[in-house]
Amino acid sequence: MKIGTAEANSTFLSQGQVLAALLEANGIPGPIEVLLTPSASIENAQRIARGEIDYGYMAANWIGRALRGEKPFSAPIPLRLVAPMNCGPMFFIARKGSGIRGIRDLRGKRVSVGMITSGVCQHAHSIFGALGMSFEDFTVSYHDFANGAEALAKGEIDAQLQCPIPNKIMTDLDTSTDVEVIDYAAGELDVVLAKNSVYRTAVMKAGSLRALTQDSPQPGVVNVLVTGAAQDAAEVAKVTQIIVRGSDELVRRNALYTGMADLWAPLKTQGEAALTYEGVPLHDGARDAFHALGFLA
Repeated sequence: MKIGTAEANSTFLSQGQVLAALLEANGIPGPIEVLLTPSASIENAQRIARGEIDYGYMAANWIGRALRGEKPFSAPIPLRLVAPMNCGPMFFIARKGSGIRGIRDLRGKRVSVGMITSGVCQHAHSIFGALGMSFEDFTVSYHDFANGAEALAKGEIDAQLQCPIPNKIMTDLDTSTDVEVIDYAAGELDVVLAKNSVYRTAVMKAGSLRALTQDSPQPGVVNVLVTGAAQDAAEVAKVTQIIVRGSDELVRRNALYTGMADLWAPLKTQGEAALTYEGVPLHDGARDAFHALGFLA
C-alpha cells in the first residue's frame, strides 16, 4: 500500500506516518509506503489517477475540481472519499512590531503564500478573494513552509500563510522569532466561511504558540483521505474501520488529528451528505464501514 502526503516536514507527512503505523498494527500488510508529494493535494490526485498511490491526503477544496477535471487538472479523476481526517487552522503570521494587525494590513507587504502549485496558495486566493482582495494588493512570494519561515525570520518577507498547528516548522519559528498571529476584523471571518463551503471555524487556542495570548478564530479547511473509485472495497472498508476505531490512538500519536471524530459524527443525523464534500461521494467500502460502525442507517 502507498499513501501520498506532502512536502518534507509537512503536516500531511506526519499524519501519514502515524496512519501507516496504525494500519500495519491492525492487520494491513506492510510495509506501507508513505510518500512525499511536494505539490500535495494536486499531485496526490494525479498519482491516484496514474495508479502510483492507493490513498492520498487532500484538502477538500481540491477534490471536486479533480472529480470534474477542472484546472489545474487536465481530465476528470474518479476520486472517492475514505474519511475526513482533520480541520486545521490556516493563519497569517507576521513579525512582532510589523504594524500588521489585520488581513487588510497585508496590502503593500511582502507575503509568502506557499508554493505556486500548492493547496496553500489556492487557499490564499480563496481567502483574499472572499474579502475583495487579490495577489496584486501585495508583493507575493512563493515559498514552501520551511523556506517561508526562514525568510520571515530573516526579515525578507513581512508575513506568511501557515497551516495548521501543531507543526514543527511553526513551533521552531515561534521559538526563535517574535511573531504574531493575524486576526480577522469583525465579520470578515464569517464572509470567508460563507464563500468557501469546505471551510470551518478552527480556533487556535491561547498558549498553543508563544505568539498566542488569546484564542484566535481562523478559517480551517477539512482535510480528507481519498482513494480511487476502483480501489478494492473490502480493503477500503477495513482502512476506514481502523481509522474510526483508532481515532483516539491517532490523536494520541499526533495532535493534528484532534477533533477528527467530530467530522464524521454528523453522518448520524445528516446521512451520507455530511461527508459529500464538493460532490465527491464516499467510496463504497467506506460507506459499508460507516454503516457497520453505526454511523449510517
